[in-house]
Amino acid sequence: MKLPNIATMMLASLLQHRRFVVAAFQLSSHPSSRTPFLASPNRDMTSPSNTAIHAQSESGGRSSAAVSDKALLSKTSTATTNGQSPPAPEALDTNPPKGTRDFYPPDHRLRTWLFDHFRAVSALHGFSEYDAPVLESSALYVRKAGEEVTQQLYNFVDKGGREVALRPEMTPSLARMVMAKRGGLNFPLKWFSIPQCWRYERMTRGRRREHYQWNMDVWGVDGVEVEAELIAAMVGFFRRVGLTSDDVGIKVNSRGVIGEVLAELGVPPEKFAATCVLVDKLEKVPLDAIQGELEELGLERSTIEKLTSVLTNKSIESIREVLPADSQAVKELTQLFKLCQAYGIQDWIQFDASVVRGLAYYTGIVFEAFDRKGVLRAIAGGGRYDKLLETFGGDPTPAAGFGFGDAVIVELLKERNKLPSFDGCGFDTVVFAMNDDLYGAAVQVASSLRENGQTVDLILENKKSKWVFKHASRIEAKFCAIVGSDEYANGEVAIKDLATGEQKTVKIDALGDWTREVSNS
Repeated sequence: MKLPNIATMMLASLLQHRRFVVAAFQLSSHPSSRTPFLASPNRDMTSPSNTAIHAQSESGGRSSAAVSDKALLSKTSTATTNGQSPPAPEALDTNPPKGTRDFYPPDHRLRTWLFDHFRAVSALHGFSEYDAPVLESSALYVRKAGEEVTQQLYNFVDKGGREVALRPEMTPSLARMVMAKRGGLNFPLKWFSIPQCWRYERMTRGRRREHYQWNMDVWGVDGVEVEAELIAAMVGFFRRVGLTSDDVGIKVNSRGVIGEVLAELGVPPEKFAATCVLVDKLEKVPLDAIQGELEELGLERSTIEKLTSVLTNKSIESIREVLPADSQAVKELTQLFKLCQAYGIQDWIQFDASVVRGLAYYTGIVFEAFDRKGVLRAIAGGGRYDKLLETFGGDPTPAAGFGFGDAVIVELLKERNKLPSFDGCGFDTVVFAMNDDLYGAAVQVASSLRENGQTVDLILENKKSKWVFKHASRIEAKFCAIVGSDEYANGEVAIKDLATGEQKTVKIDALGDWTREVSNS
C-alpha cells in the first residue's frame, strides 16, 4: 500500500482543522442550537454530522463579535457577493477648514521669526510670558454691549453640559487668571502672550477665523506712563522688522472724550460702553444701519450726530475747545504725547478722536496702529480697561494692554518687501558618507558637531555627492561635511564652505575647535 507523503498528510490535517473551526463558529452563533457537543478526536471529522461544536451552554454564554457577526466576510473582503469591487472611498478634502491655515515648514519658519521678534521686544521691556487654555467658559465673552466678538464666538456645549468657547481674545482669560491668584501676585504685572484666537467672522485680506495675537498688558498702574510704554514697545517692534513712521502710524484717543461729551448731552454713564461700541461701528456702516440699536439703547439720533461731529477732530487743541476746561481726558492725552516725545516716537503717533475701539471694556486711552497707505485694516490696537475685573465680580484694578495680530503685519511686510526668505532651513552642516561602509563614521561626525552646538542634517541614505550638494544648497546649509575613505583613514573629514566654495580637511577629534572657529568668524 502506498503511504501518503508527510506534506500531503499535513495539508489534509490543516484543511480538516479549518473546516472544524469554521463549523464551530457557525454553530455557536446559531440561535436554534442548544445541545452542547464535543467532537471526539477519534471521530471522522470529515463527516458533516460531526463537524459542529456548540460552545454556548444552556445557561447562555458570550461569543465574540467576530463570531456572531454574519456579515463579517463581506466587511473584511475586498469583493462583494456579486463579485464586484466595493465603491472607492470618498476623496479626502485636503484643504484646512475655511478661515484656518496649515503651516508647512517655510510658513512655520516665518511664524517662528515673527514670534521671536514679539518675544524679544517683550523681554526688552521687562515683560514675562504666560499662557491660558484655548477653551474657556463662554461666560467670559458674552457681554451685553452688542460687541461683534459676542456674535463671532466658536461656542458649544461640551459633553459635561458646560457652555464653552474657543477664545476670541486673551484679555478675559488674563482677567480670570489675575482673579484666581489675586492675593498671591506681586503688582504691577507686566505680562505678554502669543495665543491663538478664534472668531467666526467675514474674511478679508489679513482677517481670518483663526489668528495668533501678541498681547502685552500691565496691571496695577493707573497713569498714562503705561500706555506710553506699550506704544513704545509697539514702535520698537516695527523698527526691528524694518518699518518706519512712513509705513505705520498710531492713532490715539481717549474714551474719556466720549464720556465727557455724553455727560454734556445728558446720556447716563451706564450707557457709555454700549454707545462706544455703536460709535465704533460707524467706521464700517452708515448711521441709518444702527438706527435700531440706537432706539434700543434709548438714544436720540441727534445725540449720536453731535457726538460724531466732535469725533471728527484731529488735534488735541481742537478737542480742547469742545470739552470742559478741566477735561481729564485732555490732560491725559497731553501728558501721553509729552511722554511719547521723550521716547522719541512722536513721528509715529497722531491724535484722532474717531478712534474708539470696538470692545466694551475700554475705559480711557485707546490707540490703533494703521497702514499709512490705507491698503490694510488695523494692524494692532489696545487701550486702558480699568473696570474689566469689576465686570467679573473682582476688585477695581487699573490695567492697559494691546493685541497685535500676526496676519495683517505679515501682509504689510510683504507689501513693503520687508520679509526675509524662509525657503531654506539654514542648518549649519550637512553630513554624508561616500559609501555605506562609512555611514557609522558619518554618524560619529554628526554627533560631534551636534555636541558642539551645530545644527546638523545627517543624510540617512546612500546618495550621490551631486544630490547631496544640491540638497545642501536648497536648504541653505552653511557647510557640507564629506566622510570619504581616504580622509577617514587619516582620521579626518572634508568640509566644504558652501558660501565660498572652499574645502579643507579637519581632524575628527578637532571638530569642536572647528565649530568654535566658524561660529566666531
